[in-house]
Amino acid sequence: MTEFKTKIQKIAAFSDGATGGNPAGVVIDDKLPSREEMQDIAAEIGFSETVFAAPDGADWIVRYFSPESEVPFCGHATIALGAALAMENGDGIFRLNLLLTSITVEGRAQGEHISVSLQSPPTNSAIADTELVSTALALFNLSQNELDPCIAPAIVEAGATHLLLALNTRETLANMAYDLDLGRAFMNANNLVTIILVYAETDQLFHTRNPFASGGVYEDPATGAATAALAGHLRKIDWPHAGDIDIVQGEDMGSRSILKAQFTSEQGSSIRVSGIARIMD
Repeated sequence: MTEFKTKIQKIAAFSDGATGGNPAGVVIDDKLPSREEMQDIAAEIGFSETVFAAPDGADWIVRYFSPESEVPFCGHATIALGAALAMENGDGIFRLNLLLTSITVEGRAQGEHISVSLQSPPTNSAIADTELVSTALALFNLSQNELDPCIAPAIVEAGATHLLLALNTRETLANMAYDLDLGRAFMNANNLVTIILVYAETDQLFHTRNPFASGGVYEDPATGAATAALAGHLRKIDWPHAGDIDIVQGEDMGSRSILKAQFTSEQGSSIRVSGIARIMD
């Protein structure tokens, strides 16, 4: 492994109590390593994301790396970082200066685990191009009649860009499969960080899966950035969300994760995404 003296913490974000969640590497030091070192460390750790943080006055400068690339924002790694900062500095709200914007994360001890909430970057969304959707459907071997007509395919954003495909049955979601190399090429060509596949069980309970081929990862068990982007889009299309939705993710890959999104009616405003962080070592 790359020679690196700072302890690398491993924390599962959005866990379902003592199990599940999405593991993230967390590196906190007096200054950030070089971009090349951060990329090497992320690749060697092998989690879908590793977050790096260093003091920036009263704030923290933060960068996120997948095994193959830097990403502008990662929700589950932010939750993991919030837990690490709370353990190191006590309960509180921490301001994070990201590559393209600034956000906050709040960490508070809750028994053996830590309750963490982030405030996402602003949200935005637009109906997806027909050709883009057709290519995505072919990637997953899906047909138009397997889509939920109540939530049209869309490009959704909350610090990172995703393609949203809503499916009309839970079984279709459970059967998700695609070719990693073809998925990587598709996402990179269209500047997509992930693709969100979602099934609406009720108006406020959703099941999601998030292929992350752009980062060299077949699927993420919990994706806070995508949850924020989904919530922002539901608000934009006047979905009856009542300002509060729950997400179950990772169930089909054996790592059940629980995410909550809370938000006001103000279009484009930040989404509060919350979950439990579980220390892995």
